[in-house]
Amino acid sequence: MLNSIAGGGTFITFPALLFAGVPPISANATNTFASCSGYISGAYAFRKELHAHKRELPKYIVISLIGGITGAWLLLQTPESLFREAIPWLLLFATLLFVFGARLNSIFRQFASSHHYASLIGGPLLMLMLLGICIYGGFFNAGLGIIVLSYLALSGYTNISAMNALKLLTSTCVSLIAIVLFIKNDAIAWFEGIIVLFGTLTGGYIAAHVSRQISQEYVRSFVIIAGVGITTYFFYEIYFM
Repeated sequence: MLNSIAGGGTFITFPALLFAGVPPISANATNTFASCSGYISGAYAFRKELHAHKRELPKYIVISLIGGITGAWLLLQTPESLFREAIPWLLLFATLLFVFGARLNSIFRQFASSHHYASLIGGPLLMLMLLGICIYGGFFNAGLGIIVLSYLALSGYTNISAMNALKLLTSTCVSLIAIVLFIKNDAIAWFEGIIVLFGTLTGGYIAAHVSRQISQEYVRSFVIIAGVGITTYFFYEIYFM
């Protein structure tokens, strides 16, 4: 429901998988698997917007697949103990993105509109930036959508529907290719993952019916409080216990 109304569901599902006893790397891979259905359904819902930008789609698909599989490979090469120490920092980064993401997007949009050459930083630099974002998405995934929206604003996009469509397509490709590698390396906790997947689908359906009755700002505030609280907990557990 959080994902559908205001985003930030990872702040609940990822720690929940850890608290359920799933090892950190497996919990991250499982969370990517469980979240992917939402990306796919969202991308399908924006298929008209995607068709309007069909000439640009191959670039996003190819870079997303390369970045996603690279990030997933890096995750699987990371020692469990090292990834565990990185968890609070990754959660802190994702929390800051959630809190300041809208402002960041606004800054990038203003920059792109006032500096017409911004979108011409051009091919190579923007493609490298997108590749780096997709590598992050394959590695951790949380906050990926916010970073992609900021990238699209910097690239000169102004239509929010088109931006959401490309964001969901990118997230879908990154997640799908990462999941293939996770499955090959037996990194997904299937029982827990299917429960979270079922919750994702059910929550999205319920949210479609109750979202008009719930203030998005209240939900965002809850997500921020949860993100700060969970991040603080993991810093304390890993570095002070």
